[in-house]
Amino acid sequence: MYNTEDKKIFLKERLSKKRYIHSVNVSAECIKLAKLYGEDTEKAEFAGLLHDICKEIPAEEQYNLVIESKFAVCREELETRSLLHGIAGAYFIKKEFGVEDIDIINAVRFHTVGRAGMSRLEEIVYLADLVSAERDYKDVDKMRKLVYSDIEKAMLEAFEFSIESVLKKGGVIPACTIEGYNFYVRFCKKNH
Repeated sequence: MYNTEDKKIFLKERLSKKRYIHSVNVSAECIKLAKLYGEDTEKAEFAGLLHDICKEIPAEEQYNLVIESKFAVCREELETRSLLHGIAGAYFIKKEFGVEDIDIINAVRFHTVGRAGMSRLEEIVYLADLVSAERDYKDVDKMRKLVYSDIEKAMLEAFEFSIESVLKKGGVIPACTIEGYNFYVRFCKKNH
């Protein structure tokens, strides 16, 4: 049902080599995490492959897709160019590929900003994007270990990492990101 081979051809023509490799790596990571955490591997592979489908199109095109989508989008997302591609991508795969599975749409939509109450598939795509094979930031190995041992703690750590990096750059933080952080703080305090 989720044909990734034709989507790889589509992405190869649409993305830079670096971004294409990243997309394939995230997809591969999603398969591993889906197996570990009992999710549908085909859905995970598909969502992971397409998560950055709109990352390299012009900002104005991304913005127009976001507006056309009629998705609930906060001001901070609209003001931050690097956050538009997830929303645009979710709408693009719905509009152009006929994807109706809300879990896949949300996995693409929230792979950068996160949110409270993410589905397991959303968590998998969010984390796979952070720890895919080509990632080499400081502490990536520590994050990889956490992703494979405790997904909720990994989500909390990922939110902390994301918020810290935005704060260092003087950026704005979407409400859904703050809500996601608070959600995983509460979850981890209650369950660990």
